[in-house]
Amino acid sequence: MKVELVQLAGRDGDTAYNLQRTVDAIGNCGADTDLLVFPETQLMGFPTEENIDRIAEPLDGPSIMAIHQAAQARDVAVVVGMAEAGDDGHFYNTTVLITPEGVALTYRKTHLWASDCGVFTPGDRFATAMFKGFRVGLLICFDIEFPETARALGQLGAELIIVTNGNMDPYGPTHKSAITARAMENQAFAVMVNRVGDGDGGLVFAGGSAVVDPYGQLLCEAGRGECRMTVALDKDQLQQSRRDYTYIAQRRMQLPGEQVEREDGVRELIIPS
Repeated sequence: MKVELVQLAGRDGDTAYNLQRTVDAIGNCGADTDLLVFPETQLMGFPTEENIDRIAEPLDGPSIMAIHQAAQARDVAVVVGMAEAGDDGHFYNTTVLITPEGVALTYRKTHLWASDCGVFTPGDRFATAMFKGFRVGLLICFDIEFPETARALGQLGAELIIVTNGNMDPYGPTHKSAITARAMENQAFAVMVNRVGDGDGGLVFAGGSAVVDPYGQLLCEAGRGECRMTVALDKDQLQQSRRDYTYIAQRRMQLPGEQVEREDGVRELIIPS
């Protein structure tokens, strides 16, 4: 599977600008690209308590519809972050996997960073779905600093962990270390795509988008500027990494929660209340 990492700068609260750049990037993807991955809250930027009710959109809103149309036009899938207006009246920091057929997987950030608190409600489950022969799971930024998040995806069979990221200085090295460990611990590929440039409140985003193989080896790493990188993920390497031992099968403790197998093939682990 060919994965294209799209490391971009964004504008907080400017959906029109961010959406247009996202659609343009999809339209300009490589001819053999299967999947494009964008940063955390790529479509809206980071909202505040004051503007969240104005900029957040539902999963069937205009921004996701535009991404779906762009994905259909190029016959690719897209992983992109957004500020979601849930139908329960809450707002969520959400990442979506969109294929040419539509929304295949959604994930609401379960571990809220300081600036998320008071704006977003944490999600209550982890999930995986099949795409191009890989079982894919999604995480968002701060999530990867908690080993249990990736292990929840591993427990659901994840072979590819995708992290939409909005990590800022001085924490860039933290996420490089974390994504390496999460890939190795679960013997899965891990793809992390971060934002770059300046954000509201004096934030400087650290870039450093990266891909790690199931052994915890870095396959590629971006710098601090806008860029695009394409990496081919080899299913044979995944199987080779699990030939002699499998951490998931050999662990002696299982994460709690109700595991659900949906009719569409999505697997969920619901966090105990």
